[in-house]
Amino acid sequence: MRLYSFFIAFPLLFSLQGMAQTDTFEAENIEKRTLAFAQRDSTLYLDFYQKKGDTAVRPCVIFIFGGGFAVGNRDGRAYHSYFKNLVNRGLKVASIDYRLGLAGIYDEVGVFNTKPLGTAIDMAVSDLYEATAFLLSKLDTLGVAPNHIIVSGSSAGAITSLQADWYLKNTHELSRILPADFTYAGVISFAGAIFSTKGKPRYQSPPSPTLLFHGTDDKTVPYTQRRLLNKGFFGSAVLAKHYLKEGYPFFLVTEQEASHSIAVSAMDERLDEILQFIGSAVLNKPHFQKEITLFPIQGK
Repeated sequence: MRLYSFFIAFPLLFSLQGMAQTDTFEAENIEKRTLAFAQRDSTLYLDFYQKKGDTAVRPCVIFIFGGGFAVGNRDGRAYHSYFKNLVNRGLKVASIDYRLGLAGIYDEVGVFNTKPLGTAIDMAVSDLYEATAFLLSKLDTLGVAPNHIIVSGSSAGAITSLQADWYLKNTHELSRILPADFTYAGVISFAGAIFSTKGKPRYQSPPSPTLLFHGTDDKTVPYTQRRLLNKGFFGSAVLAKHYLKEGYPFFLVTEQEASHSIAVSAMDERLDEILQFIGSAVLNKPHFQKEITLFPIQGK
């Protein structure tokens, strides 16, 4: 049995949406700078977005694109409106490259051969940490508030975001590149999950405030869980249940009968919830737990 049929599958939709396409931010007075942040087998870059001439210190959202750890691009057109909406509301955005660990070997992964998947996720997390360390080294130059760095991702990028925060709160060796006292101000996950080989994820220290968007009919990244013994993906519903029990701050937005398309559509359709989360849970830091379930109107 192949891993993509048991654990996770990424449809062509997201490889197409992740492809770089031309677009302009000029009309909205947004500037984009492309900066190298790490040297791996090739140079990794990030696109840094802010209002033109903005010298203020502001919160920054690090964004990680989707594509099954096999395809995708930091400049995917599907994400541009998300970047614009965040910048136009006083944030800065860093959309990052990461190594695609399953590129060319996707079909080699199976239920009894999950090592390539785990390696691909760890590569993405490591590259996210490198990008984070780079931003922390350029705080004055870029005008980023060190205590207000938020990580956000779509699909595979959402998995990377959740996995990175989980590793960080469990002092995983990959996180040692970051300062010992660093924590992400928040996590925004569009159809994400955590991959674990040791059963349901647990935290040595509380996770960052987390906003989870997920559809109940997601056949790509599970809303609940997809596992074989202790190995599998643990989705938004499982994570939120654990957060609720442990008193961790979270905001779960469940869309009944929604597919994996929520990994992109929620960026625009759920902008109010995103801004509420950033403004309340991240910047003002009240500890709250909240769940919203959206139901389709029959016949519509």
